[in-house]
Amino acid sequence: MKKSVTYQSSGVDIDGANSFVRSIQKMMGPSCSSSVIGNRGGFGGLFDFSGEKYREPVLVSSTDGVGTKLLIAQAAGKHDTIGIDCVAMNVNDILCVGARPLFFLDYIACGKLNPVVLKDVVAGVVKGCRQSGCGLIGGETAEMPGMYGPEEYDLAGFAVGVVEKRQRIDGSDIRPGDQLIGLVSNGLHSNGFSLVRKALSPAERKRLAGELLKPTRIYVRDVLACLEQFSLKGIAHITGGAYYEKLTKILPPGACFVVDRKSWPVPEIFNIVQKKGLVPREDMYKTFNMGIGMVLVVRPHDASAVKNFLARRRMKAYVIGEVVMDRKHKLRFLN
Repeated sequence: MKKSVTYQSSGVDIDGANSFVRSIQKMMGPSCSSSVIGNRGGFGGLFDFSGEKYREPVLVSSTDGVGTKLLIAQAAGKHDTIGIDCVAMNVNDILCVGARPLFFLDYIACGKLNPVVLKDVVAGVVKGCRQSGCGLIGGETAEMPGMYGPEEYDLAGFAVGVVEKRQRIDGSDIRPGDQLIGLVSNGLHSNGFSLVRKALSPAERKRLAGELLKPTRIYVRDVLACLEQFSLKGIAHITGGAYYEKLTKILPPGACFVVDRKSWPVPEIFNIVQKKGLVPREDMYKTFNMGIGMVLVVRPHDASAVKNFLARRRMKAYVIGEVVMDRKHKLRFLN
C-alpha cells in the first residue's frame, strides 16, 4: 500500500518555519522606525506615511540580490554580513535619485531551513537597515527542496524610499567642468563574484574569505547629509557594469566623464583578482568598483567643500575626474 505523503515528508517543515519566523520577529524590532505599524495578521507590512513632511512626495523603489557572493559565504560558513549586502544594494540604488529609504523587505529561499544560518542572515539584514535608517517591515522565508540543495539559500531584498519631486536627482543638470567625487568602497562589495570565483582557486577563495565577504558599504547617511548642505548634480552607485555602465547612465547627451585612475588607491584585493585571473584592465573597470563605491557629481567650486565635509564624517573621498563635452564617448580614462 502506498504511504501517505505529507508536506513535511516532502521536505517542507511548516512548524519549523513558523518557529523560525517567531524567533526573528524579536530581532526585527531595533531596525523599525516609529512609522512601522505592527501587523498581527502578517499578510502585509504597514508603514504610516502621514508623519512624513513632504509637499510632493515621490516614492522610489528598488529590488536586488547578492548574487554569487552567497556561494563564498556558504563555502566559508560565514553568514552574518551577507544581509548587510542585500540591504546596501537596494538602499544605495534609491539613494542615487536623492531618496531617503523608508522601509525594506527581504526574501530568503532555501532547500532546508537552517535556523542557525538564517538567523545570521537576518541579523545582517537588521544591521543594514539600522545603518541606512529604514524599517525592516516584513519578508518571506521559502523552503524549496528540489529547487535548492539542503545547504543552499538565496537572498533578495526590496526597498522603498521617498524624495521631494522637485529635488529628485537625474543627472540632467550635469555640465562640462563639473567634478566627480568618489567615495571609497569596502572592497568588492556585491558584484563580479562570478569572475572572482573563476579567477581564484577554492583554496584562494577560502584564504581570502574575510576580504571577499566584507559587506557592501552603505552610503545613505553620508550622502543624505551632503544633500542637506550641497546641490548634487548626479549620484551613481558603482555596481555591476561599473564605470562603463553604472557611472555613465547618469550623463546627459553630449557629455563625457574623464576619470583619472591614479587619483585614488586601488585596494589590493582587486590586484589579486586581476593577477590570478589574468583579467584585462578594461574588464576590471567594467566589472568592479575598483575602490570607489559611489560617485557624486558636483559643481567645480563645491568639490573641495564636499570632500572636506565627507572627511569630517570619516568618509574617505577623492576628486577622481570631471565632465567634458564629447559626443563620441561617454567615458574616457586617464592613465
